[in-house]
Amino acid sequence: MNTKKIERLDGIAPLAERYKVFLLDQFGVLHDGQAPYPGAVEALSALKHVGKTVVLISNSGKRARPNEERLLKLGFLAGSWDHFVSSGEVAWRRFHEMAAAGMLRSGTKCLLISRDGDRSAIEGLPFALTKTGEDAELVLISASEGDRHDLDHYRRLLAPAAARQVPCFCTNPDKIMLTAVGPRFGAGEIADLYESLGGNVTRIGKPYPAIFDAALALTGEPERGNVVCVGDSVEHDIAGGNGVGIATALVLGGILADTPDLAAVFDEHKAWPDYTMGSFSFR
Repeated sequence: MNTKKIERLDGIAPLAERYKVFLLDQFGVLHDGQAPYPGAVEALSALKHVGKTVVLISNSGKRARPNEERLLKLGFLAGSWDHFVSSGEVAWRRFHEMAAAGMLRSGTKCLLISRDGDRSAIEGLPFALTKTGEDAELVLISASEGDRHDLDHYRRLLAPAAARQVPCFCTNPDKIMLTAVGPRFGAGEIADLYESLGGNVTRIGKPYPAIFDAALALTGEPERGNVVCVGDSVEHDIAGGNGVGIATALVLGGILADTPDLAAVFDEHKAWPDYTMGSFSFR
């Protein structure tokens, strides 16, 4: 049984007094995919105003630039963060390095699972897109359309590739995503499905260390005691922060809104935050 004391905060102002580097999730913390949460635009700018280093760290299968462009369209202010690290960006750079080293054959047939036909995850990479699992040589799961399709749709698409042990990469390990019609299964759930069909999956993103390592490298490898990770997922943000030895703060909106027994969620994932707060606001 965990006996860690969890401090309840009204907002992030007390954290600004204690930490120098902030690793912030976006979905469920800054916005819901449709609009910023109340006070989030101001809170993000306030952190920069008081001299903090701000890195947005996201389990988005898209690369950094399209994520940043979306934040600006949602009303977040340019210059209110220092770096954006997405799992899609980390994966893209890994594939790019593999291609440069001759480890990825030009023309490799890639079955890309994304949203709205988005191809930013593979732009500039030597992949040839395929729409079927029958001839795919690599599967890349960057997003879910769980608000438009059921899991059987993905089962039919992926089963032929999984049966042939085609390597699969998931660049968004989140199992739940927020949509305009409520929570739906995320890309991480599709990755789990691929494994259940007999395939193997390499997951890139939180809670795995590579994305945290990339974020900390961008900030000059600060002392871990000066860093706090703020997110809305125990499984990804809190477990990931615990794993790399940094403080964590859990925002209780997002996917955990209306969760009656938080202690059970913490125990289930064996991950416990240092702080909880109702929303990402500067108070």
